[in-house]
Amino acid sequence: MFEEQNPLSEREMEILRLVATGATNRQIARELFISPNTVKVHLRNIFSKLEVESRTEATMVAVRQGWVVVNETAAMEVAAPATVAEPVARIPLWKRVAFFVTAALVLAVFLVDQVSTARSVDQTANALTDRQALSSSSVRREEASRWTPRPPLTMPRARMAVTSIEDLVYVIGGDTVTGVTAAVDVYDSSTGGWTSLAAKPTAVANIGAAVIGNNIYVPGGYTVEGQVTGVLEIYDPAADAWEQGASLPMPLCAYAIAAVNDQLYLFGGWDGARYVNSVYVYDPASDQWSSRAAMRVARGFAGAGVIRGVVYVVGGYDGARELALCEAYDPRTDTWSSCTPMSVGRGGVGVAVVGSTLYAVGGGWESYLAFNERYEPDADAWHAFETPIAGQWRNLGLAATDVNLYAIGGWGGEYLAVNEEYQALFRIFLPASP
Repeated sequence: MFEEQNPLSEREMEILRLVATGATNRQIARELFISPNTVKVHLRNIFSKLEVESRTEATMVAVRQGWVVVNETAAMEVAAPATVAEPVARIPLWKRVAFFVTAALVLAVFLVDQVSTARSVDQTANALTDRQALSSSSVRREEASRWTPRPPLTMPRARMAVTSIEDLVYVIGGDTVTGVTAAVDVYDSSTGGWTSLAAKPTAVANIGAAVIGNNIYVPGGYTVEGQVTGVLEIYDPAADAWEQGASLPMPLCAYAIAAVNDQLYLFGGWDGARYVNSVYVYDPASDQWSSRAAMRVARGFAGAGVIRGVVYVVGGYDGARELALCEAYDPRTDTWSSCTPMSVGRGGVGVAVVGSTLYAVGGGWESYLAFNERYEPDADAWHAFETPIAGQWRNLGLAATDVNLYAIGGWGGEYLAVNEEYQALFRIFLPASP
């Protein structure tokens, strides 16, 4: 059983109090200015924390613990039937089950057909920009003890490249409410200030970036004209200047990216016609691309992080669903192995590594997420950790400094300018010896 101390967050308590009044998910959503799906996510978390399986059980626990007070008279009025109905013969269980299974299958076939038709009309546009998906609702920040809001982006955006060099976090390109941008900004985590830098020669979105030496490599992307490009552009922070490298073997965007042993690796992505499982490696010394062993599952919008020379590629979106996949690639042997998947699918997930832990933040292409996840490769296990933004938070950028993560921008019903700092590790300062 759960501990006697209240394990629920402030938002979960708000929802539980409304549940105790008999409010429906839709009524709770209207009251708290959130979506019904977000209410469902919170309810699942409440049930898990309280170790119950229903709204009634959750209410009983809350009343027993003194967290909520239910008016006894009102409760009796709700419980009392308005009229006494004649007894009705119960339909045998197997018939009820058969009916609902049949109905569910018919509905599923219909919905799949409708969804497939809708996707075929404009799959590329829907997958590669969020401008058509803008809604009147906006995200609400959740209280999270190890997350701290920092100065926001000067321009809300998503689908950009985000990477770091020491205490500096670079944000490159991306998609905005007015279109694809070439803007480049850097956040100094030591001072809390933003600075604009030389714009990227080719404005692109659905991109990633990786650091090799002192340069930042940004391959491919989705252009202002709505085309997928294979251009490779390289930024030199010392000179605040861009140069061009060898183009990709094929146009590509929405890939996962990682740097290992001074080489650049790209995993999957969208080639302009379909999601691919291809893997390419770029050698800056020779300015050449070459192919490597393909991923087992074609997908885009995954994330990648490197721990002890192994690349972990997690999550993604295949055009039909979000994926919880975890695959490990060893560049030394050019081989793939499976790792434990995340607890939920995450498309457009931000991935970064601090120490020997891989962090997966956001996602929510089609689902509402109430937590993030971190992966410990030694145990091959995922663990949930808190999020400052519940619900859909996809196509954000995630970068790591020495002990912190920075989750920047993204989309959650609108383009976001958020800059959230997560303290992944704690520094301990020991007194000097006398």
